[in-house]
Amino acid sequence: MMIDFAARRSRLLKLVSGASAHALLVTNPVNVTYLTGFTGHDSYLLLAPGRALMISDPRYEEQISEECPELETYIRSPGVVLAAATIARLKKLKLPTMLVEGDSMSVNFHQLIASALKSTSITSSSGLVESIRMIKDPFEIAAIRRAIVMAERIFTSLRAGLRSDHTELDVVNELERQVRQVGGRGTSFSPIVAVGSRAALPHAVPSQRTIGESPFVLVDWGALEGLYRSDLTRVIITGKLPPKFPKVYAAVLDAQRAAIAAIRPGILAKEVDAIARGPIEKAGFGSRFNHGLGHGIGLDIHEAPRLGKNQEQSLQAGMIITVEPGIYFPGWGGVRLEDDVLVTREGCEVLSSLPTDMDANRIELLA
Repeated sequence: MMIDFAARRSRLLKLVSGASAHALLVTNPVNVTYLTGFTGHDSYLLLAPGRALMISDPRYEEQISEECPELETYIRSPGVVLAAATIARLKKLKLPTMLVEGDSMSVNFHQLIASALKSTSITSSSGLVESIRMIKDPFEIAAIRRAIVMAERIFTSLRAGLRSDHTELDVVNELERQVRQVGGRGTSFSPIVAVGSRAALPHAVPSQRTIGESPFVLVDWGALEGLYRSDLTRVIITGKLPPKFPKVYAAVLDAQRAAIAAIRPGILAKEVDAIARGPIEKAGFGSRFNHGLGHGIGLDIHEAPRLGKNQEQSLQAGMIITVEPGIYFPGWGGVRLEDDVLVTREGCEVLSSLPTDMDANRIELLA
């Protein structure tokens, strides 16, 4: 399955034209990759009608010719910084109007371009490429499916080998080792492994606390397959639970199931978030769900759309989003369940398959 990068650039040019501009300077390296297939760094893409110009340096000349041979290239000379090379090239093009990516361009670089290109009207834009990236094409959906399968495979293996003396850091290292062993490029992000009370930290940094110190451990992980990512969370139960744990877990599970059942084209992101909060509020834990319900995944681990209280984006077929409600009590711990969901024409498809029931996540630690 081949990616049609030219079609992606064509869709973007329609947005640029709709903003009454002649060109867009793409400076976000992930957006450059999305539009060209180039996987290097320190390179910009100038996109205009009939022109896709990569501005790079000699380190990447051969790589560009291999990964995106159809592109026009401008290779800066050694010793010439990227900003200066870009300005020099833009001066020659004499564009009347140009958009720049305000979300990734530094204020200093914006000022340099504006002062150097007196005859070009420069406007900062936000989210143009990202709005296209929200809708995954068949290649991307297939890649994310593979990343999910990979993540589930390593998690199943990890669970089977957990010992009480393993530390959170040991588990993180093992996840990273196993994903490479099965052919992945690495984990999607630095995994979160949080034992007991540390599960109250949604972004806990792995410590030397051991798995055997508490009857539960939260694991948030993903696999990077090619350029695409997965993102999953489960709570592994290893011993006798504190009294309120089953109620907390049930509220989170009910919230996730309610949200997934509601996902369909046209529903607003904030509406899905509100639906998830219903069961948690009913259980009396509303104030303990203190983050958004989810986010898009793809080339980045966090990308548009966002599922949250104030998110007006309507869901569309082709979006892949996480659904990850959580309840957290400082000093006690937390429960979060996360799956990756594809919005379809009819509703949605849960792409991940690991069981979410509490009993299905009980294990016996190895001696």
